[in-house]
Amino acid sequence: MWTADEIAHLCYEHYRISLTKKGKPEPNREWTLLAAVVKIQPTADQTYDSPDKPVQVTKEVVSMGTGTKCIGRSKMRKSGDILNDSHAEVIARRSFQRYLLHQLHLVAALKQDSIFVPGTQRGLWKLRPDLLFVFFSSHTPCGDASIIPMLAFEDQPCYPVSAEWASNISVEDSDKLEATKDKRKCEDLDSRVTKKMRLEPETPAGEVANGVAHHKSFGNQESGPVTPNVSSSTLDSEELAAITEMAPVGAKVVDVYRTGAKCVPGEAGDSGKPGAAYHQVGLLRVKPGRGDRTCSMSCSDKLARWNILGCQGALLMHFLEEPIYLSAVVIGKCPYSQEAMQRALIGRCQNVSALPKGFGVQEVKIQQSDLLFEQSRSAVQAKRADSPGRLVPCGAAISWSAVPEQPLDVTANGFPQGTTKKGITCLQTRSRISKVELFRSFQKLLSSISKDKWPDSLRTQKLETYQEYKEAASSYQEAWSALRKQAFGSWIRNPPDYHWFK
Repeated sequence: MWTADEIAHLCYEHYRISLTKKGKPEPNREWTLLAAVVKIQPTADQTYDSPDKPVQVTKEVVSMGTGTKCIGRSKMRKSGDILNDSHAEVIARRSFQRYLLHQLHLVAALKQDSIFVPGTQRGLWKLRPDLLFVFFSSHTPCGDASIIPMLAFEDQPCYPVSAEWASNISVEDSDKLEATKDKRKCEDLDSRVTKKMRLEPETPAGEVANGVAHHKSFGNQESGPVTPNVSSSTLDSEELAAITEMAPVGAKVVDVYRTGAKCVPGEAGDSGKPGAAYHQVGLLRVKPGRGDRTCSMSCSDKLARWNILGCQGALLMHFLEEPIYLSAVVIGKCPYSQEAMQRALIGRCQNVSALPKGFGVQEVKIQQSDLLFEQSRSAVQAKRADSPGRLVPCGAAISWSAVPEQPLDVTANGFPQGTTKKGITCLQTRSRISKVELFRSFQKLLSSISKDKWPDSLRTQKLETYQEYKEAASSYQEAWSALRKQAFGSWIRNPPDYHWFK
């Protein structure tokens, strides 16, 4: 039907062709991260239940995001007009919500074909049964999925690790909520390793032959690559023996790749021990910030949440009979562990039960592509060789949605790029994927539908604020409550007054 390399290639081509230079990294000096949602559907006169031959499908990018940064807690606003989290995965998902809103506008107006068809209940729609959505990220999600073993194989830094390793790396609980050492280490997937990596067809493989074979930083960190300089000899004999048993045959575990995401208050916390026992796996984490801590949960945590609650969010659930789930997640070329991905996205929540109708833990398909993103940190590092100056993450985030009006949205520090302090309060300085703008589009959709055709969740009470509309999505809130009680009890939630805007 499709391969991981086909998905990666499609997304890289879309990035090169459909996105303008605005918001992209400055050549030879900056790098960024990429994520996207791809719609998969069978070509005409085909269905997925054809047993005799492979189903021919069309693949279309419907949303895309780039970005590496978050704003700190002190910069958050109660007006809903700033993007708190501008990591690529989050930008791509919010862009996807914009696409879904547009598709609901189409089906409500009965004007054009839409991805939605009428549901069985009044005012509700559901996704066409022949459609699938695949999530692509050029890098491993920050947080739990990025805690993977570092092996003493310079030519194979991404050597497959066992399921036992991924599930048993945990160390004893620590009273510390975050380690004081290595505070500036963030997603340390940038150790210098000599490894030829396969690039996109248009990119010479030699460009990364002797470069950095990993990427770094999913947060606000701009420091250079910092490889944990710890050998296995720093572990005590019992720890070393236990870790050696979990490693692949013949492999020597010298450390783990570090995540800059910090454990949330209420979680056990990392040990901070040197070497492979540094991190504890399976914990909820927040993204790092420069000095000012963020309230943004890691991308691993958010993807795990979407795998149960869907990608549509609470607002759109008012119009949907079922959540919109991802069928697959594809990761680009980078340090990667299949078992760590499985644990972070599925395993932590696999026992969540008593969910409302339509909700459930999805067995999302997880794959890795062998294609490297040309503007990833590792690719840019390899190309620049001995160029002067420091390599830094691009400060801008790009949002693109498959919508007819103004599909592109470029932001920096949570606002449209170029916004001044004086202009922050203007309507023109809102990102099209900010909470308040998505809420405005939702309200526009609601006003285009006659009240007698509204879903029951919107007919029984008078709603005004963003918070009230979210809380009124009862099935979604019931599922979210069950997830928190059974798996994600320490999830950091913004105070309600940050959602009281109209």
